[in-house]
Amino acid sequence: MGRIVQFGTSRFLQAHVDLFVHEAREAGQDVGPITVVKTTAAGPRDARVRAFGRPGGFQVMIRGLVDGAPLERTVVVRSVDRGISAEQDWREVRRLLAGEVDLVVCNTGDSGYADAGDAQAPAEGEAPRGFPAKLLALLLGRHAAGGRPITVLPCELINSNGQALRQAMAVLARRWRVGDDAMAWLDHDVIIADTLVDRIVSEPLDPIGAVAEPYALWAIQRCSGLAAPMQHASVVMTDALEPYARLKLHILNLGHTVLAETWARRQRPLGETVREILADAAILDALRRLYQDEIVPGFALHGMAAEAERYVATTLERLMNPFLNHRLADIWQNHAVKVDRRVHAFLAWTAAAGMRPRLAAIADAYPPHSSSQEYRL
Repeated sequence: MGRIVQFGTSRFLQAHVDLFVHEAREAGQDVGPITVVKTTAAGPRDARVRAFGRPGGFQVMIRGLVDGAPLERTVVVRSVDRGISAEQDWREVRRLLAGEVDLVVCNTGDSGYADAGDAQAPAEGEAPRGFPAKLLALLLGRHAAGGRPITVLPCELINSNGQALRQAMAVLARRWRVGDDAMAWLDHDVIIADTLVDRIVSEPLDPIGAVAEPYALWAIQRCSGLAAPMQHASVVMTDALEPYARLKLHILNLGHTVLAETWARRQRPLGETVREILADAAILDALRRLYQDEIVPGFALHGMAAEAERYVATTLERLMNPFLNHRLADIWQNHAVKVDRRVHAFLAWTAAAGMRPRLAAIADAYPPHSSSQEYRL
């Protein structure tokens, strides 16, 4: 796996994909290096882009609990050798995608696939506005230059993110009247996989680098022609992403939502964090009982009791991370939507609201936005 182009400069990617590639390279694997591409207009992140090119790399500080014991370690990540801007360096981005790159990674935010109004194919040398349009234009340039296969691994927290990205590009390709030969190449030689990422990256370092928890997961759904990007303990190739998504959504994320509900109802301190509210023994005990009495039995209905018990144990360590300042006021944002996706969806999936009295009480306070049982990240 040769050079990687990463669309997105976020601290999450620094402590996730960039770190994994660094560790794989340190282990002797032929993967990378990475060119980071900033997809947005000029702004405060320009300094971060320039810092990606520093030969000394950047620090990722891993802080948290592992098997009940504190862990602190710092990794100097050297997998990224360059940072450029799509807006300012479009010609160079086109050159890279035309032939040098084997793998594209992206994380452009939850709205990264939104239609940015790229109704017409861009003029020669001009970068489109939206990310799917940028990627489509680059892939069409690769096809015109000879078009060897390429893999795209999106990391956005969107259900079926690979399928969503492909669909967004397909809509644009029809608008742009892309020819049949190029369309066939996009369908058969551009591999876009669905993936799921899971790691809490609590804060950035200046100008580049990040602080992250020990737990990390990059689950990638197998599809025709796809090879694992690297061998790494946190990279899992799977035939089905849904079990991983359900564990994250209905244990970690649902736990956050339950704690936020407790925080708001009891009018606890405005700046309180997750670890601070869990220092209250009664609240911690209530969360443990919720997992034991309502969540794990729900997973058991789908043959996932053992997986849920393991994930609960890991989640409690993650929530009580002494180095993580995760404010409940931040978690509270869009609370009703989160209840819908995390609580209502779990009750629908388990089809046993009567067996989940505490969850049912929360659900009753927030009418569902839909009756679908489909999980939504």
